Amino acid sequence: MFKKLKAHWKVNEINLLLIIATFALGGSLCGYAGRKLLLFTNLEKGITWIILYLLLITLLWPVCVLLISIPLGQFAFFKRYIIKVWKKMSGERNNKKSGENMIRVAIFASGAGSNAEKIIISSPPLLPVRTAWPGGLKEKGEAEIEAKKNWNVVLIVCNKPGAGILNIAATHNIPTLLIEKGRFFNGDNYLPELKKNNIDLIVLAGFLWKMPVPLINAYPKKIINIHPALLPKYGGKGMYGTKVHESVIAAKEKESGITIHYVDELYDHGEIIFQAACTIDENDTAESLAKKIHVLEHTHYPKVIAGLLQKQNHR
Repeated sequence: MFKKLKAHWKVNEINLLLIIATFALGGSLCGYAGRKLLLFTNLEKGITWIILYLLLITLLWPVCVLLISIPLGQFAFFKRYIIKVWKKMSGERNNKKSGENMIRVAIFASGAGSNAEKIIISSPPLLPVRTAWPGGLKEKGEAEIEAKKNWNVVLIVCNKPGAGILNIAATHNIPTLLIEKGRFFNGDNYLPELKKNNIDLIVLAGFLWKMPVPLINAYPKKIINIHPALLPKYGGKGMYGTKVHESVIAAKEKESGITIHYVDELYDHGEIIFQAACTIDENDTAESLAKKIHVLEHTHYPKVIAGLLQKQNHR
């Protein structure tokens, strides 16, 4: 039994003993506190006393266990444990399919939504991805990543009424959330809606607003973006769409490409996950380069997302 618990909780022998001790001491403290509190009611032991006692120890147990866990160095474990128990009791994730650990994805988009649609319909059985997971550009050759469909796009977030992405969402029967600037930047950042939809990952696909810090803090390394250039070049505020391609052409670069990266507090600055390049011919214009970039985006973005989520599912 102890071996199973050790493997299930991913702890060593010493931490396992401390966890068991915390359960025992926390339970004893909880029972003692419950009995002491009932003394103030002047109730005699009976059905009412038992019901109140059970109710009290249920409410006191998380507090008592957390208190005991602090001196025993197990606070982080019990914090996670209690949150997990609460989620199960409250049915927070009942909307996930039975027997499947489906990762719920929200796509933020501002425009036509071509990248978003490729992500929505993407469900290949095998994804050849040339990168190191989860972050970095260390070449490992063609890595075959088995990518069963362990994720779903469950919400489209858009900041422009009438944007093409809203039609795509309707076509694929995906709920939408239309957001406004004041609440996004100065209000609750729409976090209640994201939490209500149990969003695990946020994917930016042509979303032009900068992500607010509270949202980034709520989803650390859970927000990814695609930029139409090889970062760190040609990134930053105001560098999006045609402006990027015009700058690349004006600088007479020999190649451009895409960069998929985690989002942090700065524009186009987060840790790079994946890059792919294309050559620039002498007669290329911003428009022709944009077409090459779109091919790279549509080819790689769904694959990188699926690869990341498959890797996450095996942790």
